Amino acid sequence: MRGFTLVELLVVISIIALLVAILLPSLRGARDQAKSVVCRSNIRQLHLANASYALENRDLFVPGASDMANGFGGRNRWHGARASAAVDPDPKKNTFDPEKGPLVNSLRDGKITGCPQRTEFVTDGARNAFEAGCGGYGYNLYGVGSRFYSNELTASDITKQAQYLLGWPAARIARPADTVMFTDTAFEQYHSQWGEYFIEYSFCEPPWSLDVTTQGPVERRGEPADWWLSTPSIHFRHRENTNVAWCDGHVSGERLANSKLGSDRHQLGWFGSLDNSAFAPIAVYSTP
Repeated sequence: MRGFTLVELLVVISIIALLVAILLPSLRGARDQAKSVVCRSNIRQLHLANASYALENRDLFVPGASDMANGFGGRNRWHGARASAAVDPDPKKNTFDPEKGPLVNSLRDGKITGCPQRTEFVTDGARNAFEAGCGGYGYNLYGVGSRFYSNELTASDITKQAQYLLGWPAARIARPADTVMFTDTAFEQYHSQWGEYFIEYSFCEPPWSLDVTTQGPVERRGEPADWWLSTPSIHFRHRENTNVAWCDGHVSGERLANSKLGSDRHQLGWFGSLDNSAFAPIAVYSTP
């Protein structure tokens, strides 16, 4: 019985290396697909929690940021609460605690489960003092988590920024199957010392900025487009797709279609047409 020659060993090693090179992309793709499936389950759980919240709160979805006008963004978010409404020297007091959020009683294990396809989010209080804890998921603040689309606000209400106080009534979502509730999100930051990095961000920003008025919302479109376009926060981290939970409860994967000033290189942008129709709870609204 003779042993393997060096040439035979090299041939076997080459064949194994070739097989690994062929199979590795498929294995990576299967792993990414599994993460996307888990993410869809997580984001569906957020929808169910919000629907449960509405059942217990006069048919109103959870407000995204009920006291947004206070301090440097208030103490309350849909995903948590923090100790300080103003910037505190102690970063821990600036960071939202997800265990104190309004949805915890309706969530599995009483907490938000983060997207498994996370993008190395910076979560320390010094560099991410306001959004850690949302799991990499963003809420439709303007269309579902507030009253920006209402035409029932008085001038006094708007001065007090009362539009943030209450979420939108579930029964008044005109097109539930076509109205966004949650998506995958992230927010790009830059610091001269730390360079570019990502933080969690708890709102999925629509393409166009909104003004709230007593007659209803005004979608700020026009030139220059890069001025009125929002800073994109929808993150297409699942092979250039983002998972979306719609108001009727179904979840879909949507592909990156539009970006702002090269945001697509960071997988940030919008899906569908470049308008706010997917974020609006009403069928008709104004544009200047």
